[in-house]
Amino acid sequence: MHSSKNPDSLLSYQGVYPCPVCRVGQIQAMPLMDAMACECHRHIFTADLERQLLTMPERHPPLTWRWNGRKWTAARLESFELGWFTWLFAIAFVTLPTTLIGLTAYTFPPNPSSNLSWLPVVWTVLTFLSHLAIVSWLVIEFYQFPVWVYLRAGGQRQLGR
Repeated sequence: MHSSKNPDSLLSYQGVYPCPVCRVGQIQAMPLMDAMACECHRHIFTADLERQLLTMPERHPPLTWRWNGRKWTAARLESFELGWFTWLFAIAFVTLPTTLIGLTAYTFPPNPSSNLSWLPVVWTVLTFLSHLAIVSWLVIEFYQFPVWVYLRAGGQRQLGR
């Protein structure tokens, strides 16, 4: 994917590199600017050529990737990391409400001959899925994973074959 002849080359404005966000498109320098952009989406990146870093400054705190000569290392946020307490809170946010509703349905079961005897089980599953969706959405927003850009680029790649 990299356009230079040496795969272990340094990050420069003359090269073409795989996009660290969508992983489908390629980024290259924008004309007359000290910035890079992806061909698949509208994100603009700034490069720190001395430290081999690529930053997406449009969000706060900005996402940063390090070029190792072949690929981008995992994205990290400058001055902020998701620690164990955040993940513990996310797990509790998903499991505690689900457990509370499930225990309530188990402790006070509905009459089996009732038309709505299925409702406690469905309510427990919906509670789990909705809380999991909230946590997943927050993680996607935090890491700025472009779901729609990735799906659109993948669809264009499939149609191009």
